[in-house]
Amino acid sequence: MNPNLDLLHPYPFQKLRDLFKGTTANPAYKPINMSIGEPKHPTPAFIRESLVAALDGLANYPTTQGLPELRSAIGQWLERRYGLPAIDVERQILPVNGSREALFAFAQAVVDTSGAKPVVISPNPFYQIYEGAALLAGAEPYFLNTLPENGYRMDFGEIPADVLERAQLVYVCSPGNPTGRVLSLDEWRNLFDLSDRYGFIIAADECYSEIYFDADQAPLGALEAAHRLGRSDFKRIVMFNSLSKRSNVPGMRSGIVAGDAAILEKFLLYRTYHGCAMSPAVQAASAAAWRDEAHVVENRRLYREKFAAVTPVLETVLPVALPDAGFYHWVRTPVSDTEFALGLYRDYNVTVLPGSYLARPARNCNPGENFIRIALVAGSEECLDAAQRILEFTKKSI
Repeated sequence: MNPNLDLLHPYPFQKLRDLFKGTTANPAYKPINMSIGEPKHPTPAFIRESLVAALDGLANYPTTQGLPELRSAIGQWLERRYGLPAIDVERQILPVNGSREALFAFAQAVVDTSGAKPVVISPNPFYQIYEGAALLAGAEPYFLNTLPENGYRMDFGEIPADVLERAQLVYVCSPGNPTGRVLSLDEWRNLFDLSDRYGFIIAADECYSEIYFDADQAPLGALEAAHRLGRSDFKRIVMFNSLSKRSNVPGMRSGIVAGDAAILEKFLLYRTYHGCAMSPAVQAASAAAWRDEAHVVENRRLYREKFAAVTPVLETVLPVALPDAGFYHWVRTPVSDTEFALGLYRDYNVTVLPGSYLARPARNCNPGENFIRIALVAGSEECLDAAQRILEFTKKSI
């Protein structure tokens, strides 16, 4: 067996199951799960219809590079969404089976273990795929703490030069999971300059990019920032996105990778052997989803209404603030995060995720400790009901 498998940590939701083991939730309350970022809004009818209409495609082997009509739909979306010039849909775009699969596979393709021990940098807290991808690629993870004191930003100035010299891949998540923070143009500029100096590749995870609150302030993406800074070749920059959150189709497993053509050429070669081509029926439904914006606008409206209802309730007892984007509240707790999550489940049958499960100890602290992540993915009434229960529980905990 690959010895690096022994380095993997249990997934956060396994830790949560272990935390709750032997505890019975209060049966007086209907269970409400706010721990996992699984969209619960209905899948748009036209996407379902497109999927069904394309079922004859199941008789054909799919190509790893994807159907031309899907790559064209993705390219047109990228151009509209980020104000980009014409994208080369043959060389700068790949459809993938969800951003999770691609984020993991990407490290396996780009990390070179032939020299000094490679480093993969990621935010902390983080999406656990980053760490697992680094470890199984034979790299050393290096975590940058994102804390309230630094505005939840990745401060690359904290990284020692010898670490940067070994860095081969940097994962950034903007909008961030769990904080919802969006990188500014100056932050992208600094990151690009460091990439030029040290030669690392940037993997920009942008799967929450379409959930935001101000229609005039869409989150800035990596390719958009590169274009605005005169980097039209997207050198060493690859972005990842998904239809799961944008279009409420997490079960369809449909995402995109776009950016540096030279890197994607090698990634396509890797994927051809990896055997992860997207079903033709899913490709057809995905093309329909990327071409339509009306359902995305409606999706944002639903999240905006939930945050508007829930935030005033929570802020009477907890230090909550509207995130830049995304559908999480990242909240400091008055007691330890695990104690808070266990008590809330036991007494009020509401499940949230302890922040320490999303982070690793680094530089003398676990930056997720004493935080919880609350996912506002359920319906409005259910989210408001959960907020009222959290209010009551917190009053007892203070």
